[in-house]
Amino acid sequence: MNKISVLQLGTKNWSDIYKFPEGVEFHYKEAFKQTPEKMYDVVFIDRILSEEEIKLLSPVTKAYTLFFTEQVTMTPAMELYSKFCRGQNILLENIQQFLEEELQLYFPKSYGEKYRHNALAVSQNYQGDVVWNGNCDACVNGIYGENYTQVFYWRNNIPIYKGQLIDLWLEYEKDESVSILFKITLLEQGTIGNIVRSQEFDENQLKHLITIESGDKDLLLFVSVCAKGKGRLKITALHDRYSRKDKGYFIPGGERYVTSKREELFCYFEPGDLKPPLNVYFSGYKTKEGFEGYYMMKKMGCPFLLISEARLEGGAFYMGTEEYENMIVQCIRKYMKELGFQSNQVILSGMSMGTSGTLYYGCDICPHAMILGKPLASLGDVAINEKRFRPGGFPTSLDLLTYICGSSNEDAAEKLNKKFWDKFGAADWSNSKFIAAYMLEDDYDATAYESIIMNLQSAGVQIYGKGIHGRHNDNTGAIVSWFESQYDKILHEDFARRIDR
Repeated sequence: MNKISVLQLGTKNWSDIYKFPEGVEFHYKEAFKQTPEKMYDVVFIDRILSEEEIKLLSPVTKAYTLFFTEQVTMTPAMELYSKFCRGQNILLENIQQFLEEELQLYFPKSYGEKYRHNALAVSQNYQGDVVWNGNCDACVNGIYGENYTQVFYWRNNIPIYKGQLIDLWLEYEKDESVSILFKITLLEQGTIGNIVRSQEFDENQLKHLITIESGDKDLLLFVSVCAKGKGRLKITALHDRYSRKDKGYFIPGGERYVTSKREELFCYFEPGDLKPPLNVYFSGYKTKEGFEGYYMMKKMGCPFLLISEARLEGGAFYMGTEEYENMIVQCIRKYMKELGFQSNQVILSGMSMGTSGTLYYGCDICPHAMILGKPLASLGDVAINEKRFRPGGFPTSLDLLTYICGSSNEDAAEKLNKKFWDKFGAADWSNSKFIAAYMLEDDYDATAYESIIMNLQSAGVQIYGKGIHGRHNDNTGAIVSWFESQYDKILHEDFARRIDR
């Protein structure tokens, strides 16, 4: 892992007072006269800052990582700085304990992944039927016996390094007549099967994330699922992520929401300068789990909300059960309410898969504007195009059909399209702007931009777009550049903001 970068401002250098652990890059400054070249992972303030220093530090201070000691008198400017960055108080007497026990949780780069579906294997102990639903899930339905026996395991071991914490989350469904046990065997790296320890977790423990500590050795995790009883057991996914314990998910302050079906949603809110607009960014498709667009949104200085999901191989396009979809709407409205913003003070945005979330939940929020890069609207068409024009290009689109509609045929594709367009057509877009850059030869959803125009029923809606030659995954650089320029334009013209890039 990269070193944790720590900044301390005060009258005394803490490296002369406290012992910092390994893996920390400590910086002590008595004063700041220019904006630092990089962002720090943790900032400690041990004196009153001038307004000029606060102005320089705010853009490079990550929210949820700012700490003030009791020696700091909170001036109005300091209070605002704390609000902007979700500052926290820390007692001098607790500094050493914090450095030893909690600082390690503020590591700079997060990592999360879902085990590849083809790494899931059925144990030889199980002799019944197995159904593989594409990359969505694997389902068994049989008799497992009166004692726990291994039914599933994952072929690839997870590395966990000295001093590291790993969070594990299992997505599964089962009949009440089946009981499961989640078993983890930890092996010492560099040895041939040297077992350090084994841990077992029952269904009550599986209601929460399972956190594994490596201790003082580099280890490998072998994971399996055991069952007893009789009935159906479906394994959807196993996720592993670098853990920050209670400091947040993926990045400090990251939030995690879970449905009754164990589906996850992740959100990250940063208050910015607390002035309109609230910029909401839906992450695109990616196999590495986590948030997308942090630095781009941070540069704008506005309040922003990042939304990400990790279903299927790289995301299920933010659509799902009523419970899941309500969770996303409630998350956006929660921060609108906290800021005191109305719909006309919100911008929704995203690229590729993120545009599906932007358009779909735009129907609920009716925002001031939606900024779209490579819009995808008719997701059923995206799946059908996998069969007709893009074989092997994006098979997850077929998994999406199965996941949402229970099948991957053309009737399911039509049903998925209808789910989107029925909602879109019923929304009031009279006070919204649609700003889209689309690929002229898009091989995912070739008619997205035209379909948006055709399905707009509201008077007063504004829409403008830019066509760029290429297929869906061509010329991403041009899309990103245009996307950022349109954000700057909206912020400047509609909210009197100036963005320096």
